[in-house]
Amino acid sequence: MKLLEWANLKVVDSLKGKSLLTLFDFSKKEVSDLIHLAVSLKKLTKAGKCPPLLEGKTLGMIFEKHSTRTRISFEVGMKQLGGNGMFMHARDLQIGRGESVYDTGNVLSGYLDGIMIRANSHEMVKELAEHASIPVINGLTDIFHPCQALADILTIHEVKGYTAGLKIAYIGDGNNVAHSLVIAAAYIGMHIAVATPVGYEADEEIIQKAKTIALENGGSLFVSNDPVEAAINADVIYTDVWTSMGQEAEAEKRLADFKEFQINDALVANAKSNYMFLHCLPAHREEEVATSVIDGPNSYIFQQAENRLHAQKALLASVMA
Repeated sequence: MKLLEWANLKVVDSLKGKSLLTLFDFSKKEVSDLIHLAVSLKKLTKAGKCPPLLEGKTLGMIFEKHSTRTRISFEVGMKQLGGNGMFMHARDLQIGRGESVYDTGNVLSGYLDGIMIRANSHEMVKELAEHASIPVINGLTDIFHPCQALADILTIHEVKGYTAGLKIAYIGDGNNVAHSLVIAAAYIGMHIAVATPVGYEADEEIIQKAKTIALENGGSLFVSNDPVEAAINADVIYTDVWTSMGQEAEAEKRLADFKEFQINDALVANAKSNYMFLHCLPAHREEEVATSVIDGPNSYIFQQAENRLHAQKALLASVMA
């Protein structure tokens, strides 16, 4: 860690120049330090004193998928840190017309100080990071969504005052959000239960690796096909859409397969009375979550969405400063 005398702020110096493709790329201490840095940056931002840690720096933001929170939070985050965020849709770049990832990575490294990419293929993002000489940040792929998980942990930390030892129940599709959440929860010693319908389980290799990390840090990871079993005594209930982008053809089947996994009043009655409800958004009310839950007093979805901004600023400041 490095003390910035003019701001009395610690950035995670060990992450300088490093890419984030999955939270497996970081250590437990680095994840913890990022959360604490995010807390400090949020306070400074609210006070109108966000330090220009990235003055003169430019982040290239490549999108293959539509985005609300990812694009705006990264662009605003760069501006608040004194830098510049440049939006680039993949269809407008030569990579969208067949230029190799090798060429693209090398060319962009000569123009930019970092790349954030929201892509379809995790393998393509890995290849980009291999060939770029600047940090590459995974803004979402088909397998991982690490920036979302950082914001999730930040939100739990703010609301509960601590994270280690809490129980979080993820109920829904075993997708990219679930994968990154179990890794983050494992690093900080949470007890996480993942409940999915049969056939929609999270990747077994990721689960086993995260389970080992959880045990090392005093937490645990449990998987089930029973949403009630997962929700019992939970401090946090988390879900995501049942049909993600690119899965529209499966929508009707998924609605049928997930019908018992809706987060509703009956299900959350199994959780602790002061449970938190989280959702990475966008949400489909009365589909994966009842309106009474998502708009109820235990819902922190908008604080969670805002925290994408502050968690990502901590990440950007650490890898690009």
